[in-house]
Amino acid sequence: MSPTEQLEAAVVTSLVEDAVTAPSMHNAQPWKFVHRTGSRSLALYGDPDRTLPHGDPEHRALHLGCGAALFNLRVAAIHNGWTADARLLPDPDDPWYLADVRLERADVVDHGLADLHPAVRRRHTSRFPFSEEQIPDPILDGLRSAALLEGCRLITPGAWHADAVRELVHDAEFLEAGNEAVRAEIATWTRTGRTGEGLATEGIPADALGPRQYGVSSPVRDFDAPRRVADRSVANFEKHPQIALLGTVKDAPADWLRAGQAMQRVLLQATLDGLAASLMSQPLEWPELRSSVRDPTSVTGFVHMVFRLGYGPPGTATPRRPVAEVLSFT
Repeated sequence: MSPTEQLEAAVVTSLVEDAVTAPSMHNAQPWKFVHRTGSRSLALYGDPDRTLPHGDPEHRALHLGCGAALFNLRVAAIHNGWTADARLLPDPDDPWYLADVRLERADVVDHGLADLHPAVRRRHTSRFPFSEEQIPDPILDGLRSAALLEGCRLITPGAWHADAVRELVHDAEFLEAGNEAVRAEIATWTRTGRTGEGLATEGIPADALGPRQYGVSSPVRDFDAPRRVADRSVANFEKHPQIALLGTVKDAPADWLRAGQAMQRVLLQATLDGLAASLMSQPLEWPELRSSVRDPTSVTGFVHMVFRLGYGPPGTATPRRPVAEVLSFT
């Protein structure tokens, strides 16, 4: 490998290290990156070996996670003086080929992207209680603008709609509790320290579970519903959780990738604004519930993520696989 190619490899590795800090359903990390040595092209693939057949049979959540990683890549690129021009779904014959990214030296810095870089490593999902302090309207407006920049809409539902969404979360919990295959899949990606569990570089570790919720006021997913972690504390969560819905007009794989990028842009902006956030996809994982999450008066036809936002602990970092496992050079 020539010195120039070695430099390229170091740059690409650095970009992917930032990219893979993105969230993904159950922290499955369903992405693969391929760099063609000597070129300025970086391909993003979904990993068919890291799918969730029961919780995500259509691979919508996989696209969201990979879209979030793609957005991180764009942020990391501009931070390092590059632009990352992404072409989504470049090969209609290969549904796992999600994006082709062309890296070019940046003539002008996109500060809207570059300013988000400090949040890339700071952003963590928080499953802890938030305070009752209301998020100021200017901050919410900024989060809505972040989603719009990626071609999506972020909606903060009114009282009746927020109550309906919380009820749907509880309905999803009941469906999940009655489905042995779904429960087993979640257990596969939950790390409680018991013998025989999966790798420590993936899934949800015990220290990221947060406390058990006393009551059901807040839409927080409990990955340890079977109570396998004996020493988890119990806490009161906020009585009036502040939620937001991310959606698109259409519902095709390209829309899912755009929604994933919007999701990450919102999360990074929220982190910079001092907000904590958790993601709730449970009611979106059940076809019989998903359509009911949307506001029937909104032009946003399909909801892809429910955010819980507020002021509270920032959450615990979850593990990531080594870059050598997700990045290859050809």
